[in-house]
Amino acid sequence: MTLTSATPAAKQRVSLRSRVTLLAASCVAGAVALVSLGAYWTVRENLYTQLDETLWQKAQATVQNKWIVETSSGERLPVGLLGLSGVEVALVDDTGDVVIGTMESLPPIGPAEVAVARGGAPNIRTDAKSDSRVVAVPYQRDALVLAQSWGPTRKQLADLSLVLLLIGGAGVLVAAAAGTAVARTGLRPVQRLTRATERVATTGDLRPIQVDGDDELARLSHSFNLMLAAVADAQNRQRQLVADAGHELRTPLTSLRTNLELLLSAEKPNAPRLSESDREEIHEDLRAQLDELTQLIGDLVELAREDAPPLTQERVDMVEVVEQALARARRRAADVHFEVDLQPWFLVGEPHALERAVLNLLDNAVKFSPPDGTVRVDLRPAAHGYAFLQVADAGPGIKDSDLPHVFDRFYRSDEARTLPGSGLGLAIVKSAAQRHGGAVFAGRSADGGALIAMRLPGSSEPIL
Repeated sequence: MTLTSATPAAKQRVSLRSRVTLLAASCVAGAVALVSLGAYWTVRENLYTQLDETLWQKAQATVQNKWIVETSSGERLPVGLLGLSGVEVALVDDTGDVVIGTMESLPPIGPAEVAVARGGAPNIRTDAKSDSRVVAVPYQRDALVLAQSWGPTRKQLADLSLVLLLIGGAGVLVAAAAGTAVARTGLRPVQRLTRATERVATTGDLRPIQVDGDDELARLSHSFNLMLAAVADAQNRQRQLVADAGHELRTPLTSLRTNLELLLSAEKPNAPRLSESDREEIHEDLRAQLDELTQLIGDLVELAREDAPPLTQERVDMVEVVEQALARARRRAADVHFEVDLQPWFLVGEPHALERAVLNLLDNAVKFSPPDGTVRVDLRPAAHGYAFLQVADAGPGIKDSDLPHVFDRFYRSDEARTLPGSGLGLAIVKSAAQRHGGAVFAGRSADGGALIAMRLPGSSEPIL
């Protein structure tokens, strides 16, 4: 026969509901136990003290009464002895002999009582053999001894302990039931969250869950819904980006394939030959399509990098960033004149992302500027700790219907479709501005062309 034992991994975990129930029952049980113990101890001490005080009072009242009566048998008894009830009584002399008392109900007599008869101080003690409390006080030349059994007191304490046990047990059961009800009600939002998480993991369904109340669990559910909404938005933007990128890539790829097939067909035997001018025109188209495809892929990579979390943050001099971007733009557009007015502005951010955004603004202005046109570049502080970088051209401008969409990914106006570009440049500008806590704006310049502005937080003083 093979014996098996449960390993820790095989043991079933206790559910949170069971733990809440167990915790509630344990807390109540502990509180009831402490209260019961305190009540029992208090009552016990009070009963013992009361018993001692009663014995002392009876003994003192007896010895203070000097009246003597004589019985029919000729015995002379203190009057106080006749009024004692519920106790065992005896008068003991200094030899330990009982002077007055009945043999059937004598209190325990020991050395302590004899010592009192010999002139010692009154004392009280517990006699374990008879389970009683014994008091001895001097009385004339003897000792008056009173004893009372612990029995009635112990019975009262036993009854009290039974009552406390029953009440405590009932309290624990009620606490366990209440804990179960509270756990079932309070953990319902957690169960909904668990089911929603499992649903998302299994099906990818990002529908929000129902939120009831305004407690901590309700706020947790609301936060979970916000997370689901953010994930859904990211998925939608990702799908849109892939769809738009696929649409934009289709045109240059189709043109490339057509031109390459035409060149390959002309190389086949017995195929009509292309003239030198046609061949040169196809080569120019191929180069232009490759440039367009390269730019589109580069913009997609840059946009993906813009959407990623920032890697480094450092002090940025915007004047230096704009001048570097201007140097690159001038090399690309020798026939465009730039009027530049830059005032100092500093911030903490990513120099590469900001330079790419500024270069995109300049390239966009150059693209729409007429030959020998002028592009105006302005950087100046504004109120509330912001500065505006404005790039204005003298081109055809932006239609009012296009203004709300110029910063959308892959959006291109009707006039821009015939010009080179991917439709991602201004989207990269918007992403960079937002990553630095700023914003972008589009409008019409004083020359009738486009005016693109980027607002950035920072300071006109160098940041230490």
